[in-house]
Amino acid sequence: MDQRYATHPQQLRGMDTAELRSTFLVEDLFVPGEITLVLTHHDRVVLGGVVPAGRELTLPADDALRSDYFLERREVGIVNVGGTGTVTTDGVVHTVPNGACLYVGRGTREVVLADAPGAAGTADAPADGGAQFYLFSAPAHTTYPTVLVLPEEATVRELGDQLTSNRRTLRQYIHEGGVRSCQVVMGVTQLHPGSMWNTMPAHTHERRTECYLYVDVPQDARVVHLLGEPTETRHLLVADRQAVISPPWSLHSGVGTAAYSFVWAMAGENQSFDDMDGAPVTELR
Repeated sequence: MDQRYATHPQQLRGMDTAELRSTFLVEDLFVPGEITLVLTHHDRVVLGGVVPAGRELTLPADDALRSDYFLERREVGIVNVGGTGTVTTDGVVHTVPNGACLYVGRGTREVVLADAPGAAGTADAPADGGAQFYLFSAPAHTTYPTVLVLPEEATVRELGDQLTSNRRTLRQYIHEGGVRSCQVVMGVTQLHPGSMWNTMPAHTHERRTECYLYVDVPQDARVVHLLGEPTETRHLLVADRQAVISPPWSLHSGVGTAAYSFVWAMAGENQSFDDMDGAPVTELR
């Protein structure tokens, strides 16, 4: 498990491009036939990418967690950004299509991720449309039931305006009014054709760490992700299926060279979606 230590906003001022990317960007999260995990010490969040590629992969209890099994003191949200797959939790099989979200509660001893039957490839030659699971995990103090939410079952919010190039559909899966959790809040946002900006006007929320996984980014396109304090911004150039760790003190917004989607997930002090501190674009520096 790769570990990323917590940062202070003043550190940002002395970072070059390589330091920014190694601190806040997760580039190689999806490796065929493997589970890749990254622990950020901001709110002890763990990000994961799982590409079964014809195998059954079991979520491990990494030494950094000091636990007998991964979810002994944790919960996890899982969004499938690939073809249909299965997640088996303590023997119960959940079929998870593209765009669906599975919440798995604390105390689940075994989590096995795989391609759906008949869709499996191999580690060297993944099947077209094979499953690709994105994991977001946080510490949990109690147990909530494991729940699967399909895209059409999510809470949908239409945001933005075509005139400001940020028309987008937001699907909330794990949140106060949907699937219950201790800390995790999770959903997917899809930009409409012709819109490029996400989360604009920008904001911070000192009470939660948020992570973005950018998906559906064309191979020859990039997303310019803004981070840092509103008065001291920096940027990252982000490709498809790369994730950004956004500390509580950092804004998180971006503009793409083409339309894209992203999985957003948060954990921290509260779960209120609207608990944010606005950063008007006229005040950004």
